[in-house]
Amino acid sequence: MSWESEAVHADAVQRVIAERRDIRDGFRPDPVDDATLTRVLEAAHRAPSVGLTQPWDFVIIRDPGRRARVHALAERQRRIYAASLVPSRAARFDGMKIEAIREAPVNIAVTCDPTRGGRNPLGRHSQPRTAPYSVACAVQNLWLAARAENLGVGWVSFFDERELNAELGLPEHLEVVAYLCVGHVEAFPPAPQLALSGWAHRRPLSWAVHNETYGRRGLPGEDTVNLVDETIAAIRPLDEAAMRDARDLQNRLTKPPGSLGVLEEVSVRLAGLAGQCPPPLPEPAAVAVFAADHGVHARGVTPWPQEVTAQMVANFLAGGAVVNAFARQVGAEVSVVDVGVAADLDPAPGLLPRKIAKGTADLTRGPAMTADQARRAVETGIEVARDLVSGGARCLLTGDMGIANTTASAALVAAFTGRPVAEVTGRGTGIDDATHAHKISVIAAALDLHRPAGRPPLEILAAVGGLEHAALAGFILGAAALRVPVVLDGVIAGAAALVAAALCPDALGACVAGHRSAEPGHSATVSHLGLHPLVDLELRLGEGTGALLALPLVQGAVRVLHEVATFDSAGVSDKPSRT
Repeated sequence: MSWESEAVHADAVQRVIAERRDIRDGFRPDPVDDATLTRVLEAAHRAPSVGLTQPWDFVIIRDPGRRARVHALAERQRRIYAASLVPSRAARFDGMKIEAIREAPVNIAVTCDPTRGGRNPLGRHSQPRTAPYSVACAVQNLWLAARAENLGVGWVSFFDERELNAELGLPEHLEVVAYLCVGHVEAFPPAPQLALSGWAHRRPLSWAVHNETYGRRGLPGEDTVNLVDETIAAIRPLDEAAMRDARDLQNRLTKPPGSLGVLEEVSVRLAGLAGQCPPPLPEPAAVAVFAADHGVHARGVTPWPQEVTAQMVANFLAGGAVVNAFARQVGAEVSVVDVGVAADLDPAPGLLPRKIAKGTADLTRGPAMTADQARRAVETGIEVARDLVSGGARCLLTGDMGIANTTASAALVAAFTGRPVAEVTGRGTGIDDATHAHKISVIAAALDLHRPAGRPPLEILAAVGGLEHAALAGFILGAAALRVPVVLDGVIAGAAALVAAALCPDALGACVAGHRSAEPGHSATVSHLGLHPLVDLELRLGEGTGALLALPLVQGAVRVLHEVATFDSAGVSDKPSRT
């Protein structure tokens, strides 16, 4: 074969891969002929498998009655899933077509037999899960071959496996890896349906490539990327033209100009962030609760035992904390990020295990974090922001958990604002006068040890900050780079915002101060950053609670630009201008 022919074949393969789609609607009723279906199955059967075990089987389902019964199983699971979603997600999901079990003329269940190959097939001894991995290769081959035959394929995952196995009469040792709907379609969409609907977005390749070891990012042939620098470089100032358009629109709406106060400025800034007027509605929203422990706890700055951090993480994951109640009220999704909890945490839905270290060191004896730990924690925050936005979030909210984290927060606030330690140190979880005075002396001693004035922001962060502060700073930077608003909670988020702003002042364009905390360091922080808190209820809980209470205000500020009529469109007389 000549190199020209090889290039043509390579281009064809790349095109088929690029144009593969998960099809959920638009199937035509005309049947798939047996010869075509056999070619597609032959391609699937050529897939690589560990030890050449070929652990797959294909169950062809054409019978309308059986497909109707399978559809009923999927629909029941769909309803269960919908009930687990926050309202904004549920409303969008309700309008989505997620399967074509009855419409597609052919259904194919691809099964896995983990016993195939006998006791110890080559390559599966140390990795028993390679059986379903091999079946996944067969599914991909089938999918690509179908696209080459101009057939659409849709993958259905809304099943209780035991119910589906019983309906298909599968032996107990088999598992269904994929249930596929196959047939001719009216057209192939230009992009995946989930992307077109705004449910989720594809991650760029550059986010997923690491050189030699995980964390050394860079495409082949390119230099290793510094994720923090790359993220900062992607942050841009607010778009002035979009902000002018938003101010003009606010002045033409059926209300006196300026009558919505701070909310008008919020809408203008979010238009500048998005680069369009009106900006996208900031929903669905996601709050990330970054959890970590602190070595300074050993200095007696709080009466609460350090174990409470892990216990509260468990409470978050069980849905029993205030952050969960407020999130349910406003329709936000909650994720908990273990970036530095001292205890080992069991896997659980909603937990993102990203532990950098089991807590920080005592900041009065030396740096709280190494430079590498601080950088990795910032990168973790960036990646969490990226993942949530890729998953469809249009507004991010900061949350935190960590016994003794107000001590590290006060140290950061004093270091970045230059305010006296006593002025920015609060009572945290409600300490008495003696403990408060001791807390101030501990922070003052730490700052005297590290002398942060004039040092680079990441050095200050590593010296006196917490792992959750570092991750929150990255979370803010990541949101700003993606031009998604981030609603800040209280003093812990404020301290992290000081770090983010020191690294990149334009990152503040993405920030909305959700509330004013009762912690004195927070007032100093929002004043230093020039932010205007939307809520002032003397809160000092953390967790993301203040940000969640402010979320409807942020959403309402943008909804005004989308839904309120102008004087012209409503036929309402405007106030005459002065001559």
